[in-house]
Amino acid sequence: MLSTVFGCLAVFLTPGLCCQLKEYSTTDGQCCPMCHEGSVVRRDCTRQTGTRCIPCVNGTFMNEPNGLNKCNPCTSCDQGNGLFAKQGCTAATDTVCHVVNGYFCKAFTDESGCSSAEKHTQCGPGHRIKAPGTSRTDTVCESCPSGYFSLDGVNCTVWTLCSKTQPKIKEGSRIRDVVCGTASRQQYSYIAVILPLLTLVIKG
Repeated sequence: MLSTVFGCLAVFLTPGLCCQLKEYSTTDGQCCPMCHEGSVVRRDCTRQTGTRCIPCVNGTFMNEPNGLNKCNPCTSCDQGNGLFAKQGCTAATDTVCHVVNGYFCKAFTDESGCSSAEKHTQCGPGHRIKAPGTSRTDTVCESCPSGYFSLDGVNCTVWTLCSKTQPKIKEGSRIRDVVCGTASRQQYSYIAVILPLLTLVIKG
């Protein structure tokens, strides 16, 4: 019996310990029924009346039973940072944000939304896209292999093979193609002399 008395005294001296599930403790140590989702406390309960609740107004929400007197502000999806409202805010649910094309989510919310997004990485010259970016992952880039180059950072192209009449004058790299020269004047002169001779031989 004493333990029960002391237990009650402990409960009485520590406001809130008496309160049951879906009850909240007031400043004077009373236990009142919580307000439902979508509303907050307007007036605490008394011995004669229950808790007075008011609904959350536009731009605010409350997504759980509570003993609070203020609703939470709705999240704003920042389009400038790659977010848009996939689901609008209601009295009982917060806004659900999602990423726009060209961005991926860096931080997810409990409601399967996104709270922070970042623009997909642009692969630079000398690289190609190994894996395109998605709404959940960034772009994966990789270097072009030897013998290939990339100017735009999208795909790698094989180096040009110079012919015997167009000797290589500049070696290729990961960011530029091989540069081939043109046939020399001497070669053109040689061809110009040989062709008339061949014509005479054929006619003869």
